[in-house]
Amino acid sequence: MVKRNVRLFPALFLVFGLSGALWGADTAGSAGITLNIRYFDKRIYYLEKDPIVVQLTVANKGPSVFRFRLADERAFSVDFEVRTTANRAVEAADALVRKRSQSQQVYFREISVEPGESFSFTEDLRDYALLDRSGSYVVRARIYPELYYPAGTSSPAAQGTTPLESNRLSLDIRPPLIPGPGGVPLALDIETNAVLVREKLPPDEVVSYVISARQKEQWEKFFLYLDLEAMISRDSYRRRQWLAESEEGRQRMIARYRNELQSAVVDSDIASIPREFTIERTQYNAEEGSVTALEYFKVGTYTEKKRYTYYLRRSDDIWTIVDYSVVNLGTE
Repeated sequence: MVKRNVRLFPALFLVFGLSGALWGADTAGSAGITLNIRYFDKRIYYLEKDPIVVQLTVANKGPSVFRFRLADERAFSVDFEVRTTANRAVEAADALVRKRSQSQQVYFREISVEPGESFSFTEDLRDYALLDRSGSYVVRARIYPELYYPAGTSSPAAQGTTPLESNRLSLDIRPPLIPGPGGVPLALDIETNAVLVREKLPPDEVVSYVISARQKEQWEKFFLYLDLEAMISRDSYRRRQWLAESEEGRQRMIARYRNELQSAVVDSDIASIPREFTIERTQYNAEEGSVTALEYFKVGTYTEKKRYTYYLRRSDDIWTIVDYSVVNLGTE
């Protein structure tokens, strides 16, 4: 179980840079405490300012409770070291330098991780590193159990403690996307680097494609056959907003809806990841169709069974999903 307390801690005047020697060994591993990082929504990353979300997991494989301080302003608990393949350190993000250069109070929680348990949270890598050039990088994270202090300063509580150091991740930053027809950027398949193009698939294959993409956490494929404008218009309030917006405003609405869908803020049912699924029934005419699928979700020690009905519309011989509904069928 993870226990949380809230305390107040005065921060020192902080100055920060991402330069330094190449990483050393994981000093916390011998105590059974590990820090693991992975991409929360692995996809192709571009020079645009889309988030690069990294999940950090502190796992306790030792015999004793592990406690550490997690600042509300994570810059005082977490650090990312990003290097090029030539081992050159990437500069810190400007926002990070500003945060760590101010004399301020830092609020934090004390996290307790019991033996055999873990604690996870996510951070946007762009908040820590200035990723303004395309290329290949290596990423590693650190967590400071007694909060971050710059070189040459220390705290009595931090003396004798060493940061937790994570595994390494490879990161590829691509040049800006090439605009496609209508100015919409062309999406790339993360597996093949080929441009994703909608194909003339029947409705049942479109639904299978979308669900399979979600199972593999391939967001670009997941969105390929979703009509985001129609999905936004499912809600009457958002539809009124859509109709009142300019073309530029509508593009912002689509981008915001897409991000919220990925974060499960809206329409979380369609973004949920099923363990398995079966196409149950398909009906369609020349313009509209529906596909019913049984989907199974692992929840703890049991499995939830749900019936999804996807509603599709055909335009220019391409079927896309415009709406959906869900019926809970209980557990197994």
